Amino acid sequence: MCRLFGFRSRVESRVHKSLISADNALIQQSDRHPDGWGVAYFVDGAPHVIKSTDAAGSDQLFHRVSGVATSDTVLAHLRKATQGGLTIVNTHPFQYGRWVFAHNGNVANFAALRPALLARIAPDLRRYILGRGDSEVLFYSLLTRLQQRTSLGATDIASSDLAAAAREAIADLCGLAGPSHPDDSGPPDRTYLTFLLTNGEVMLAHQGGKSLFVSTHKTVCSERANCPEYRPSCEAPVQGEAPSHLLFSSEPLQGENAWDALEFGEIAVADRDLQLIRVPAHADLAPNERAPRRLHVVGSRGIASRPTDRPNHHPRQRSQ
Repeated sequence: MCRLFGFRSRVESRVHKSLISADNALIQQSDRHPDGWGVAYFVDGAPHVIKSTDAAGSDQLFHRVSGVATSDTVLAHLRKATQGGLTIVNTHPFQYGRWVFAHNGNVANFAALRPALLARIAPDLRRYILGRGDSEVLFYSLLTRLQQRTSLGATDIASSDLAAAAREAIADLCGLAGPSHPDDSGPPDRTYLTFLLTNGEVMLAHQGGKSLFVSTHKTVCSERANCPEYRPSCEAPVQGEAPSHLLFSSEPLQGENAWDALEFGEIAVADRDLQLIRVPAHADLAPNERAPRRLHVVGSRGIASRPTDRPNHHPRQRSQ
């Protein structure tokens, strides 16, 4: 299907290597995902979204954008269409205000279910749906659930609220379309709900049947001599502290980064300080709770549990 890439960092960085230069960079995958591309990068807190229906490998605009984009938050997508025609309005990432979203997957029987799915989206959001694809409907379903918990324009959205809203939106959709298929190589007409969502401050990833990997450190950092944020933890698994950078990708990108696979049904959220929580598929996350009873923080050997005692926790202000 499609390919996803998400990036968050403490400092503005170029993502040219991940999009262009690596042996399996996003552009190298465009032959198998030729139905358009999109890149969203944040400047002064506002998303700049550039999209095309051309294949990334043959589109000079993709090369230009990938070469100049410098940001602390980037989301990119290569499309292999399953629902909706090859038009700009059906091309990812989708944007509403500061929120951008990209999806790798499919909603089973979407044409028949579209009216029922649209009916569940808040009217003030539904009117902004321009395309005919399933991914845009999923995006606005997520925003509808998040809007029930907090203002979409807030800059201090708690990871727990975002994770709970995503869990609810996924349950809403699967209640109509059936459960997500757990096998990445399963039939293409089944439901797959792997996606990335960010407002430039927080970033959420969900592994909904299509593979997704996360990286929080490098094996060796080529910029260690001149990066102002370099510290030894940049080259080691984080142990309870926030990493310097964070990447999500549909497949591990070759190069300096160490990668860990998200499990089927797992939600991962990085807050504005890059503190990453990973919520397994069956973790207790009641819809009306303001925070889960137990969060899962990336540790030196996978994930480790850490209780939270602040139900209305707001992330710390980002250090400059």
